[in-house]
Amino acid sequence: MEKERLSKIMARRGLCSRREADTYIEKGYVFVDGIRIDTLGTKVSPDAKITLSEELKEIKKEKVTILLYKPLGYVSCVPENGYEAAVSLITRDRQDPRDHFKKLQKFHFDKLAVAGRLDINSKGLLVLTQDGAVAKSLINKDCNTEKEYFVRVDKPYDSSHIEQLEYGLELDGQPLKRARVIPKSDTTFMLILTEGKKRQIRRMCELVDLKTLELKRVRIGRIHLGDLKVGEWRFLRSDESFV
Repeated sequence: MEKERLSKIMARRGLCSRREADTYIEKGYVFVDGIRIDTLGTKVSPDAKITLSEELKEIKKEKVTILLYKPLGYVSCVPENGYEAAVSLITRDRQDPRDHFKKLQKFHFDKLAVAGRLDINSKGLLVLTQDGAVAKSLINKDCNTEKEYFVRVDKPYDSSHIEQLEYGLELDGQPLKRARVIPKSDTTFMLILTEGKKRQIRRMCELVDLKTLELKRVRIGRIHLGDLKVGEWRFLRSDESFV
């Protein structure tokens, strides 16, 4: 029986992609008939027993969280009306070049879910996570994690607008939690919320006769958008947390 490249066989068996297979082989994570293989291009019998190391299995169990600078024109979750989902931007070539935490792998997409949406006309920090505890801490209705947004409106606002935005508005028949407004210019301000109703900021501004022209999320809890460029992403590091 003619031998084939180990990476090709691994991909055919659904163990991983060929690119991932090469990475696993280089790192010594692959065993063929009980023997560790760490040389790229190794050819083996098509019916060989291929197993992955326990170390790799533990790595694959680790739940990752990804921070993305979502551009305008992308939906947060399921593609709709011809628009792409933000997850399509999670590719190796778009990873922040300063992010040396780990390389993107196929298994990082398993059960990867958005924790706190941004609408199609909004940009900024979008969190995608495999960790249910992280998701719960960000989107649970009882959580008080701050979300900070840069807002630009269509005309100058005054102190009465600020007072109304900070406290006293209702949406869907429910009073909103207290917010905080930090003025930046006569038409821009930072708005800090501890909740996230659908299109909340745009609707809040409409209630006080302001139209939102630009909306960007710059912070969630302790995590800032920082120097990420539009369309770039990075992994949340082990020494970082939202709360």
